[in-house]
Amino acid sequence: MSSNKTARPADQTETWYTETLHADLRSSYRCRKVLFDARIDHQHLVIFDGGRFGKVMMLDGVTQLTTSDEFIYHEMLTHVPILAHGDVREVLVIGGGDGGVAAEALKHRGVQRLTLVEIDAGVVDFSKAHLPEVSRGAFDDPRFELVIQDGRDFVADTDRIYDLIVVDSTDPIGPGEVLFTEGFYRDCRRILRPGGVVVTQNGVPFFQAAELEQTIRFFSALFADATCFLAAVPTYTGGFMALGWGSDDPGLRKVEPAVIARRFADAGIETRYYTPELHHAAFALPKFIGDIVARGRRR
Repeated sequence: MSSNKTARPADQTETWYTETLHADLRSSYRCRKVLFDARIDHQHLVIFDGGRFGKVMMLDGVTQLTTSDEFIYHEMLTHVPILAHGDVREVLVIGGGDGGVAAEALKHRGVQRLTLVEIDAGVVDFSKAHLPEVSRGAFDDPRFELVIQDGRDFVADTDRIYDLIVVDSTDPIGPGEVLFTEGFYRDCRRILRPGGVVVTQNGVPFFQAAELEQTIRFFSALFADATCFLAAVPTYTGGFMALGWGSDDPGLRKVEPAVIARRFADAGIETRYYTPELHHAAFALPKFIGDIVARGRRR
């Protein structure tokens, strides 16, 4: 689970960053220019100009986002649960120090407060300085609140209640590992208002089936509705990315398309990936992913 900066033998003037997140796959980005490279508290953070991919951000050798397609991931993590719920006022984001989820969620006028819990203050400072096109002013929104704390500890200790919890975590490696545990999800359930939603980053099922299956197993013990929905993010190699979904209200996934369309129109927001039509289609799972979800529900 590491990354190596290598020069392509055919052209020693070109530098490539290679990610080896998956056992049978290596993916490389051509680096036109290193923009930032340093260890910040718990993590090694790198950002470079990746050409077609825009700015590429890596933590501990694993790609977190590219500015060319981050909108897909962030829009789906936020607009799907917010528009399905219909009255989200209090949002909790665990991780997400780049500000992308916050920027999308705060497009909704009904959101009264968004609390972002990030383990490293340096990640937020870095994002403000080097990725302002991702946060788009979210850190300065009066409804935005930043808490520097381990997300696991925050959900275990807080008495506040939320309509939506977004777990915008890294993969279950290092500091992010605790955000995939049964205890963490149980605490999320405790601080979720009735009828609320928890959504999670659950990787690419083609490569990370066990990760999704485990989350669904934990969710099934906590929520009346436990499943995932999908987004196709080019940066995350391997096909569809799974976004976990947990709620005590199974009806949220069955809101009439006309209602979703009306809520979207009333919100008056602009998107580049999300549409009301895609909203419902995202819950239609290819059979192999549906089988993973079914296995998680059985255990």
